[in-house]
Amino acid sequence: MKILFFSDVHGSPESVEQLMRRIAYHAPDHLALLGDVLYHGPRNPLRPDYAPIQVVERLNTLKGQISAVRGNCDSEVDQALLDFPIMSDYATLLSDNRRFFLTHGHLWNPGNLPPLESGSVLASGHTHIPQIERLSSGIVAFNPGSTSLPKGGFAPSYGWYENGVLQVLDLTTGKELFGMAL
Repeated sequence: MKILFFSDVHGSPESVEQLMRRIAYHAPDHLALLGDVLYHGPRNPLRPDYAPIQVVERLNTLKGQISAVRGNCDSEVDQALLDFPIMSDYATLLSDNRRFFLTHGHLWNPGNLPPLESGSVLASGHTHIPQIERLSSGIVAFNPGSTSLPKGGFAPSYGWYENGVLQVLDLTTGKELFGMAL
């Protein structure tokens, strides 16, 4: 299965348009949205292109492909606009006999692991900093970064999984920032 991961959109239609180009290019089997979809949150700057209704309109066209989880900036009023569920704190995907635990990162993260077996992937956003790291537990901590408000000097980014390889890719260029064979 080919999975495209993205997180921390924070109401940016420009980021979603770039993401739509990446989706068209990769043709993923599934999309994993790791929270913080519409609202920018009190600690983040308001982007000049902030327009959550436009984000809703674009993402709703993908409703059959998306597994999404609730971010710390997501609320019931956001769910009322979206045609796919976002209010769960976690979800799981199985691909290539591997469990992907999807969460935003404010509840479960590399410092507070959910009960997972070695070889599983903890996929989370929240920090806006991309990461792929095999922890001492054998769990892979994966963060695709943020499509709209990257931190740590990184470019806007997203994640890609195919044929046992996990990558973080630059949203604008599609070039690999880093990757790992699982």
